[in-house]
This record gives sequence, structure tokens and C-alpha cells, in this order.
Amino acid sequence: MPKVLILGAGKIGALISGLLAESGAYEVHLADVSGEAANAVVNAHRFPNLHAHTLDATDTAKLDAHLKSHPVDAVISGLPYYCNIAVAEAARRAGIHYFDLTEDVEVTRAVRKIASGAKQAFVPQCGLAPGFISIAANELIGHFDELRTVKLRVGALPQHPNNVLKYSLTWSTEGLINEYGNPCEAIVDGRRIEAAPLEGLEEIEIDGTLYEAFNTSGGLGSLAETYGARTQVMDYKTMRYPGHCEQMRLLMNDLKLNHDRGTLKRILENAVPQTLQDVVVIYVAVTGKQDGDLREENYVNKVYPQMIAGRLWSAIQVTTAAGMTAVVDLVMNSGGRHAGFVRQEDFRLQDVLQNRFGKHYAAVSGKEISAHVVVSGQAGHQRALHRR
Repeated sequence: MPKVLILGAGKIGALISGLLAESGAYEVHLADVSGEAANAVVNAHRFPNLHAHTLDATDTAKLDAHLKSHPVDAVISGLPYYCNIAVAEAARRAGIHYFDLTEDVEVTRAVRKIASGAKQAFVPQCGLAPGFISIAANELIGHFDELRTVKLRVGALPQHPNNVLKYSLTWSTEGLINEYGNPCEAIVDGRRIEAAPLEGLEEIEIDGTLYEAFNTSGGLGSLAETYGARTQVMDYKTMRYPGHCEQMRLLMNDLKLNHDRGTLKRILENAVPQTLQDVVVIYVAVTGKQDGDLREENYVNKVYPQMIAGRLWSAIQVTTAAGMTAVVDLVMNSGGRHAGFVRQEDFRLQDVLQNRFGKHYAAVSGKEISAHVVVSGQAGHQRALHRR
């Protein structure tokens, strides 16, 4: 039975550990700097193959010692993005597979260097965006002979917004600020550029609900590198309810809190509530040539909270943890096919959706989801290849 170490017993680490342990196919070790937090997760799940550890993974010597005294086949980092380079280096020294949830571009570049020549797999950017969104986009891209545009949109939103931001803290606050504040990679007119975050505002109507979308960092993953030479336009934008972007521009740009992220984190965590009543909206649109004709295909999906391992989990927890565990499962059962730096687009969409963990993304009804997109005042109706 493969042994896996999960670092971080937070919102996502708790569900990742539950999914892997519930399958009965893994021996799962959950470590956190707070032994009480790790034990609380283990006691809540009550799986005999799930074990808790107290470990400060930011201490390199302690992490190395733990991996020697408790050998595992893979490490999954659920830690903040800035901790992941050290974890990847420890995984390389230990000769084990590495997975993380980072959206940070520089961290991913560092992991690529660490993975060079490795016999084990180093798979950053797992989860939702980057992660599953890249896998879905790659599937559509494969349907085209020539590419013109690739658009990726994801929203993790409260079902019932009731504050001025029209938002709830469903994800890591540090990760959220990082996405809103860092430069964004995009392809415009066939050239890779850095775009400003919180810009590129557009409207998207999906299933009768109006959203706005704007540039945020990290969501493209490695897609721009993989397909940048083939497409004229490629970008990733976060979806929110209308008005959110304006409020975040006030906080981050006008009040200069992008330069005082500690204060911004405290403000958001003090004022913006958390919720389990959320929805994750996934939208990919690809246009290009098929058999000489200009065509478009879409992937549209909505994921809601789900009962897993006897407990209700939010949609963002489900989509992030399912994206991670599906990729872990595919790598661990590949017979060594994956080694070195592994991109999200190296996994097939159908393999993920048919996986015992990826099935949490799969369709639950046959209802058509319609998408109506308005970009810079120009509207166009788009038929969706849907999952719901």
C-alpha cells in the first residue's frame, strides 16, 4: 500500500487526507505544526490507515529527519505557496514524488529546476486553477487543427452573497491576495506578456447568472508555455459577482494595501465570513480551425458542496482536493510513467473524470448550461459542452 505524507491539516489538507484514507488504497500520514489540528482531523475521520504527526515543515532539518524516520512514497504540500520550494527540495533528497497546490509562477519555476533529472514525479499546480482547469482546456485544445483563442475562467463564490464584496473566504487568504496582487501571464497577438491583475474586466452570463471576470495571477499554469506558439490569445481570469473587482481595486491599488499584505489579510479575515454554501464555476472557451472551418468549443461546469466521508465539504474544498487526489492517484498507479517535472496538461480529462477521486467533478444532471459572454462591450452567444 503506497504511503503518502500530507503537509498541512487546514481546509484542503483535511479533505485530501479523508479522500485518500477512505479509499483504503493508501496509508496516509497528516502532519501539521499544530499536533492538535492534525489529531482533530484524524479523530474526525476515524480511518485506521490515517495517522497524525506534529511537524514544522518549514524547518528543513526537521522535515528531512521526519522523512527518514517515517519513509513515504510521496509528499503532498498543502502549505502556503512560499513554503513549497523547501518541501520540493526535501522530496528530491528523499527520492519521493512531490505534489503541491501552488498558483505562484516563481515557485513553479523553482520546482521545475529541482525536478530536473529526477526519477520521481514533481507535480506542482494541482487542484482547481491551476490544475483541473488546465486539464479541461488541454482536452478542448486537442480538438483543433489550429488555435486562435484559449480562455480560462474560474469562480469560487458564495451561493448567497450578502456583503459589499459579494464574496466569502472560501480559500487561503494569502493565496487570494497573491493572485490579486501579482503580475498575470497571458498571450496577446501571439506574444507572451505580463498583464496587470484586477484588469481586463469582462462580463459572463452562465445559467442565467451574471458574473464579472478579471485578470488574476497563476491560473494559466504551464499552458502558455505549452501552447503559446500556437495561439493568438490565451488568458486566465477569476470570476466574481459584479462589483467585486472595483472594491478590490480600492483596497489593493487606491489604498496601497497590495504593498501591505499583512494588513490586507487581517482586514479580509476580520470582515469577510467563511461559508460552506458556495459554488465553483468552471468555464473554458477555445476557438480555432477544425477541418478548415472556424469553430468554438466550451467546457462549462458548476460544482456544489458535497457529502464526503460523512461530512459536508464546500465546493472549493471538493474541487481542489479532488483535483489533487485524482492526479496523485494517476501518478501513483502509472507504473513509473511520470517522472521529473509533470504538467497538469499531461493528464487526460476523461482519465481524471473517471478516476475514483476525480468523479467529484463529473456531471450530476443532464441540464444544459448556457453561457453568454460580453467582452469590452461585444456580446456573443456560445453553446456549452457542459458538465453539471
